[in-house]
Amino acid sequence: MRTLFAAGSAIAVLASSGPHNRPAPAVERIVINDNRVAAGTLTNGVLTIALEAREGEWHPDGDASPGLVVRAFAERGKSLSVPGPLIRVPEGTAIHASVTNTLARTLVVHGLAADTIQVAAGATRDVRVPARAAGTYFYRGVASDSTAPGPTVDAELNGAFIVDPRGMQAGARDRVLVIALWSAKPLPNGLVNTKTHLRFTINGKAWPNTERLSYAIGDTVRFRIINASSAVHPMHLHGFYFDVASRGTATVDTVYQSSAPPFRVVTERAAPGRTFTMTWVPERAGNWLFHCHDNYHVLRNTPMDGTPLPAEHLAHVKNHATDMMGGLVMGIDVRGREAPSVVLAGGVRRALRLSAVRDTGGTDAEPSYGYALQEGAARATAARPMLPGPVILLKRGEPVAITVVNRLTEMTAVHWHGIELESYFDGVADFSGLGTRITHAIAPNDSFVAHFTPPRSGTFMYHPHADEVRQQQAGMTGALIVVDDPATYDPTHDIVLLLTVPRLAADAAASVMVNGSFAPPPLEMRVGERYRLRIVDIHTFRPSMVARVLRDSTLVTWRAVAKDGMDLPAVRATVRPAVQQMGNGETYDFELQPTQAGDLRFTVSSGIGALLATLPIRVR
Repeated sequence: MRTLFAAGSAIAVLASSGPHNRPAPAVERIVINDNRVAAGTLTNGVLTIALEAREGEWHPDGDASPGLVVRAFAERGKSLSVPGPLIRVPEGTAIHASVTNTLARTLVVHGLAADTIQVAAGATRDVRVPARAAGTYFYRGVASDSTAPGPTVDAELNGAFIVDPRGMQAGARDRVLVIALWSAKPLPNGLVNTKTHLRFTINGKAWPNTERLSYAIGDTVRFRIINASSAVHPMHLHGFYFDVASRGTATVDTVYQSSAPPFRVVTERAAPGRTFTMTWVPERAGNWLFHCHDNYHVLRNTPMDGTPLPAEHLAHVKNHATDMMGGLVMGIDVRGREAPSVVLAGGVRRALRLSAVRDTGGTDAEPSYGYALQEGAARATAARPMLPGPVILLKRGEPVAITVVNRLTEMTAVHWHGIELESYFDGVADFSGLGTRITHAIAPNDSFVAHFTPPRSGTFMYHPHADEVRQQQAGMTGALIVVDDPATYDPTHDIVLLLTVPRLAADAAASVMVNGSFAPPPLEMRVGERYRLRIVDIHTFRPSMVARVLRDSTLVTWRAVAKDGMDLPAVRATVRPAVQQMGNGETYDFELQPTQAGDLRFTVSSGIGALLATLPIRVR
């Protein structure tokens, strides 16, 4: 019986070998595929490609680290790769593919053709199909018994399938990124927890071993994101907005016309088996992250043998970015076209002080922390428990200096999520910055001053980026609201709805906190008046929550206003039923205008319909 992982730098691949107890032959080593080179041979408008499904040894943490025995695809006569060989053709190409199954079970392949392809053990099947319309697709295979309790050895049986528009060649800035999930045991509905033994990967590697991308200011960058995993991933880009150019599945893609207003966001939710294409232009130099905003998908990688990691607060790390994160993270280096420099803006700035402090209650394992906000000489005060985090209200175009003071006994850092700012102030501990000037984690009793000038009014958030799961669950999250004129801001009509995880894991299994409470006080509204609901989803997991506003069991209507702090174009700022599915790290703004007196309810449900939170709304 082969082992699936082993300690040390080599993999032990053993077998029940009969009377002489001889070891089995070594399993072939799988190479990592960065999806830069297309497979097969393209001649006279026909792509010929021969795929094989085999078993091999995969090293998602680097060549010198322990590995896993998984199933993967290869071109016939070539090495296995994770992801599988990239199929990339111009629109109008005919595909002639053969699939050979060397595995002991029937292989079912999805995505090569309109229908699934079944290949018996030891057999080969030919497929002749025309390429689809231009878009981002993928193929995947399944050979396991779905009832088996063992590891997900089929999780890496996938590959990208890209069809380029006629007359357009793939550019150097067009990157194909395949997201996958291996776990030691099958995961119902893709759900994981902090103790799940797994590997989330992008193009076959887990952070901090994922590829580091490099661009120059002004480059046009295109990512084709393929979620070949069983989990939902809200993918977030630091420092910049990106345009969602297409959304699709393994076999169908909707490419949005350039003449239509773009879907401009900082976070895009990708459900299992879904794809999207994003384009963006880096405007500021520095180090930036692109990562999944489900915090459980960027946890530290557990050792390959499943040995538990020490608790976060007991870990003594040198680099919080590389030692305290893993999984679905990519680092992006943006350089100026001239010599790099760090701009430390000066001048007159509005000064705020945000202190990270210990709250009442809590334990070492499940601490209670919070933020206290002050401006000027007034002493910061906050009611306890310190939930929710204070709303930071800023003025569009007004420079601000926020001094983050660490009154905890552990390191911290604050990320200004969705804000367009210089990398040095972005708040990713031991990563943000440029060249040798890097922002380090804020030590206990130390501080850091973040400088930025918010360029647009909108709904944003702030949260730690040093020990995200532990500190966010402890209570360190808040909304950041930018308005044109703070003097006219009216919190009775401009309402923040901050969705967070409870401090106790036992509560997190059944509930979500709205504005820091399991039983938030009712909102008071009047018939005919307009209210802006700013929904801020900063939960640490649950990337499929659904928000609704109901009268009895019937949805009322609201008007969409903004997404991720970006105002919607008129064509999308429409009145619609009051329901919205959300991913972690997303904000949504809606305008609600009650038409009759009575009771309404703002509710939050799980992706499968379990009620997680209710906020009463009384309309008079």
